[in-house]
Amino acid sequence: MKPSTTFTLHPQSTLLTPETSEMKDVLARLQLGRSIAVGAHNLAGAHDDQWLMVQTAGTTGAYKAIRRTPETWVKSFEVNRDAYGLTDKNVYATLGSLDHSLTLFATLEAFHLGADLCELATQGPKNQAKSIREHHVSVIYATPSQLRLLITGAQESETFPSIRHIFSGGGKLGSDLRDALQAACPNARICEFFGASETSFITISDATTPDGSVGRPYPNVELRIGSDETTEFVGEIWVASPYLFDGYAQGSSADTKWDGEFLSIGEMGYLDSDGYLFLKGRKNRMVTVADQNVFPEEIEERVCQMAGIESCAVIATLDVSRGHKLTCFAASRSGDVDLNALRNYCRSTLAPHAVPRDFVILQEMPLLAAGKPDLSKLRALVGKSS
Repeated sequence: MKPSTTFTLHPQSTLLTPETSEMKDVLARLQLGRSIAVGAHNLAGAHDDQWLMVQTAGTTGAYKAIRRTPETWVKSFEVNRDAYGLTDKNVYATLGSLDHSLTLFATLEAFHLGADLCELATQGPKNQAKSIREHHVSVIYATPSQLRLLITGAQESETFPSIRHIFSGGGKLGSDLRDALQAACPNARICEFFGASETSFITISDATTPDGSVGRPYPNVELRIGSDETTEFVGEIWVASPYLFDGYAQGSSADTKWDGEFLSIGEMGYLDSDGYLFLKGRKNRMVTVADQNVFPEEIEERVCQMAGIESCAVIATLDVSRGHKLTCFAASRSGDVDLNALRNYCRSTLAPHAVPRDFVILQEMPLLAAGKPDLSKLRALVGKSS
C-alpha cells in the first residue's frame, strides 16, 4: 500500500476526552483534508494543497509560524510505527496544549495510525494520572516539565503498568526524572529525542545512550558538523532529512540557514566516533567569560543533575571586567536547596569561568507554552536578584 502523504483521520481513532475548541478545529480540518494551522489560525486559509502551520517561540519569546508539508511528518509517523511497534490498538496521551508542536505531532500520529487519544492539557496532574489509568494509556508524548508534574501529581506508590512508550522532547529528562518515570511506568520504554519545529526529529536516545549525548541520528537523518567530516570537532550542526520544514509562513530567524539540502538552526555540538551527538548549546546564547567560550545550556544541564533541582536557566549579562556575568536560576518546589551547596556543586563540576556569579532559587520556573524557560522574564529579574 502506498504511504499517505496527507494528514488523515483514521476511522478507528476515538478522542476519549472532552473536545476543546482547538481539537474541534483540527478534527474538522482532517475530515475535510484542509490545511491545519495551530496558534496561527489566520494563516489557515482555503489552500488547494494541505499544509501544516504551527506558531512557535524560542526561549527568547520571538514568535514564528512554521510551514511544512504533511509528508514530512507522515514519514516519521510510519518510521515510529515500524521502529516501536505502534498500532491502532494503542491509546495515546498528550499533556501539553495543541499549539505546541510536540502535542500536535502526537495527536496527528495517533489519528494517522488509528489509535485512540486522551488530550489531557486542561487537567491537573492528579486528574491526568487518573485519566491515564482509567483509559489504559500506552503511549505518552510530553516534555520533561510535563512528565515531572505528572509524576509529582500521582499518588504515592501509584504506577502506570499500561504505559509502554514514553517519548520526551523539548529538554533533557535528567537521571532523577528518568528513574522516577521508570519506577512509575515499569513496562515503559523511555526515549528522548532532540529536534526542533523546523527540523522535526534529529536524534533519538534511550537507556543505552552515553551520558551527555542526545543520541544517534533518527532514521534517514544525516548530520554534519560545520564543514568538517572529523569527529570530536565542535561546530554548527547541519541536518539533512525528509522531515525538514518548508519555511516560515510568518516571522523569521537569523539562525536558520540552508546549505543545499542541509539545514542549520544555530545549534552547536559534536559527533563522537560512534556517531552519538553531543550538544554544546545555541550559537546565539554562547558568551565569553574571561576570554573563554561558555554555553549556558551546559551549565543548565549540569545544575539539573543536582538533587532537588527541577529546572534551571542561566542568564548572561555584560560585565566590564570579565565580558559576561552569569546568573543561575534554579527551580525547586521543595525549597530545600541550599545556595552554598549549589554554589559549591558548580565549583566542583564546572570549569572556573563557567561557574555563575549569582544564584537564585525559584519555587517555579517561568515557562513558555512549549514548556521551556522564559528567558525574557528571567532576564528582567537579573537586576532585581543582584
